[in-house]
Amino acid sequence: MRRRSAALGFALAGLVAQSVFAQTLPTRTLEECVAIALERQPKLGAAEAGVDAGRQRVRQEIAGYLPQISASASASESMTSAAQKTGLPGSGSSQRYAYYSTGFSLSQVLFDFGRNLDAIRSAQALRDSLAADADTQRETIIRDVKQAYFDLLAARRLQGVAEETLRSNQRQLEQARGRYEVGFATRLDVTRSEVLVANTELDLLTARNGVLVAEQTLRHAMGLTEPLDFELVDMLEARPVEIPEARALAIALDHRSELISIRAQIRAAEEAISARWKEHLPDVTGGANYDWSGSTSPLRSSWSYGALVNVPLFSGGLIDARVGEARANARALGFQEQSLEQDVALEVRRSTLDLARAREAISVSERAREQARENLELAEGRYQAGVGNVIELTDAQAQRASAEAEYVRALYGFHTAVAELERAIGQELPRS
Repeated sequence: MRRRSAALGFALAGLVAQSVFAQTLPTRTLEECVAIALERQPKLGAAEAGVDAGRQRVRQEIAGYLPQISASASASESMTSAAQKTGLPGSGSSQRYAYYSTGFSLSQVLFDFGRNLDAIRSAQALRDSLAADADTQRETIIRDVKQAYFDLLAARRLQGVAEETLRSNQRQLEQARGRYEVGFATRLDVTRSEVLVANTELDLLTARNGVLVAEQTLRHAMGLTEPLDFELVDMLEARPVEIPEARALAIALDHRSELISIRAQIRAAEEAISARWKEHLPDVTGGANYDWSGSTSPLRSSWSYGALVNVPLFSGGLIDARVGEARANARALGFQEQSLEQDVALEVRRSTLDLARAREAISVSERAREQARENLELAEGRYQAGVGNVIELTDAQAQRASAEAEYVRALYGFHTAVAELERAIGQELPRS
């Protein structure tokens, strides 16, 4: 027991030293941690790269409406005879002939019944869908940082509860030993107190490990590769949050990025249907060419211009099949939207219920904590007066430790419930 007490003393001294060192570290608020995560998280970078790819696809479709200009140049040399060149009978020695050609060509879509315009609109809608997907990733990162932030705050508070409980149990052990030495307590009082101290030491080790795990979780959520070099601003207290379920659901159906994304995909599919169907219609393309060619300088110039009308008469059902595929894709997206709306409604209802339960849990656990503290004071007074026993005292200490821990968990549950509700409705709740 002496060795254990000495080891525990060294451990507590180490904790004090760590606390003093921690006071020199800078502090970070929840908002600052979220800002760091949005800057450092590679998942968000990948989502934003996808949005940029969508923008480039829009540019590709717009290019189909713009003039297409190309230049070409060629040079060739051949060995042939006059008879081969003219096709007349006769013979003659072969000679070298050179031929040069260069020129420019221009083509422009003049009229296609809006097919290219439909393709542009479809690409723009897909770009909007990718932007909404990036917002979804952003909201997920924010939710993860909030949960990790509050998890670390709760873990540190639970460690504080374990440390305070250990100190209280050690005082009880010393008291039991003193009473045993003077004959006012039995050996059972001492051994029971020793067991309680040993169990509390294990609880403290578990709490410390919880802090370390929570630190790594926050570090990962923020996208950091280096250890945490800052302290958190403790905001693990309840705050008034009230939003009716109907209001929360209406906000979610308007603001959830997943719904915005799939609605944009539906618009893209509808534009694709229109573009595919217009493949049945003719299109008109204008073109012009200017060339220089010949064997010797100066080269002879020539030019031409005209228009081409392309009328699809029979494609073997290819166009109809493309239209049918586009319509089927649009129907599938419509069903996915309905399913997603149902999922969102369930998330909102569950989150509002969890938030209401969390508020009640704080109230109940706070009353239980106060009652447990009062009960412990009474048990300690009775034990010191010699009218109580050690079992009553240890039970009161265990109840107080449990009540303190439950209060911390209730606060943590409240803040995580708020974060989940904010994620469910796709919008931050006001902070008072």
